[in-house]
Amino acid sequence: MSNLKSLAKETAIYGLSSIVGRFLNYLLVPVYTIALSAQSGGYGVVTNIYAWVALLLVLLTCGMETGFFRFANKGEDDPMRVYSTTLLSISIGAFTFLALGLLFLQPVADWLEYGEHPWYVGMMMIVVAMDAIQSIPFAYLRYKKRPVKFAALKLLFIFLNITLNLIYYVWMKGDDVAYAFLFNLVCTSTIMLCMIPELRGFAYVLDRKLLKRMLAYSLPLLVLGLAGILNQVADKIIFPFVYPDEAEATVQLGIYGAASKIAMVMAMLTQAFRYAYEPFVFGKSRDKDNRQVYAQAMKFFIIFTLLAFLAVMFYMDILRYIIGRDYWPGLRVVPIVMAAEIFMGIYFNLSFWYKLIDETRWGAYFSLIGCTILVVMNVLLIPKYSYMACAWAGFCGYGVAMLLSYFVGQKKYPIQYDLKSIGAYVLLAAALYVAAEYVPIDNVCLRMVYRTVLLLVFVAYIVKCDLPLGNIPIVGRLFRK
Repeated sequence: MSNLKSLAKETAIYGLSSIVGRFLNYLLVPVYTIALSAQSGGYGVVTNIYAWVALLLVLLTCGMETGFFRFANKGEDDPMRVYSTTLLSISIGAFTFLALGLLFLQPVADWLEYGEHPWYVGMMMIVVAMDAIQSIPFAYLRYKKRPVKFAALKLLFIFLNITLNLIYYVWMKGDDVAYAFLFNLVCTSTIMLCMIPELRGFAYVLDRKLLKRMLAYSLPLLVLGLAGILNQVADKIIFPFVYPDEAEATVQLGIYGAASKIAMVMAMLTQAFRYAYEPFVFGKSRDKDNRQVYAQAMKFFIIFTLLAFLAVMFYMDILRYIIGRDYWPGLRVVPIVMAAEIFMGIYFNLSFWYKLIDETRWGAYFSLIGCTILVVMNVLLIPKYSYMACAWAGFCGYGVAMLLSYFVGQKKYPIQYDLKSIGAYVLLAAALYVAAEYVPIDNVCLRMVYRTVLLLVFVAYIVKCDLPLGNIPIVGRLFRK
């Protein structure tokens, strides 16, 4: 139980930077969707370019974050030698990418249909290169169990970025989308300066034999990572190429991108959990009780993501104001995208069985199958169903990958998950969601009260079955009195 408490504590700190940070970043969504109207297509440009950024970042990090955790915890190599080798290899790749990208900037911008604004692309190339390098010091902070500095740097980036955007788009009434990319570049550069302590104080050594072993472990994870990130951004990359009306494509993509932001609370929870869970799992891999702990962690992850799903859907009448009114037609994708994010989070938790037995190729297989389903559905269905095809493609792709990982994992590295209890939570959440959506209440206040009662039913079930009040330190003392 102490292991789960430690995991919960670190998740809470990482979650502060992730959840609070993402919540603060939501301030940019109304800022952009008001300053950049849906019909201007400006937010579609932001959505498309950031999708490319996410994909390139996975390519440049090569799965070496996880490789660093694995080899630093293995006990066979000096952790600082592992850190130095990882940092140097990623830096060499990032600088090579940046040099080639800037050399061929205009042709790349033309291909992406930003030929009139090549520095949209150029600024984000610089950001991607710096982000790739920064990923290793951030991983080092997690390895050293320094979540406070990790969270502080993440929040510094967000506060600075929000401030700059508010000054330009709100105070100065600006409407040039280029400044969104410029401010990101400024903030990323600031974080790089703050990371100087993590970039010095040790001998820089590129251990080629160690690097070869790390790449053998990490490259299958690169395939896994590429498939995983494509599951998240392929729709936003593919959309402009297959949507029949080229001018309307950025408009529709902007609506989809803005509406999807509301569903990203699920991504926040998954990311916060991942930051703490990855070093935790590898650190626990030699303990005898690890499988039971993994099963418990999975159960609580599902419980609280279901709670988040219900909270977002029940209070959509309030949350929709995060985006501009002309983006509201896209809100119908929110439950589908959130369900897909739950599948992705479960898949992430399941993925540790093949990482722990060093058979990472399985992750590549599962993710490639899921990604293939997603890409094919997007290519075939976007021309007819627009962004609704994007939402359902993600749902199906993650769902298939999740199921494959579970069934194969139960043969290779069996874990006794509490499926009966998890199934009860899923059924209850589904029933409450249906009760909220299909009981017509025209008055907004009454509807909110009704849905709050439904949400409290789910919370009461959690308290009754898995989180007894008597076990909570402060509340427990009151109960005993």
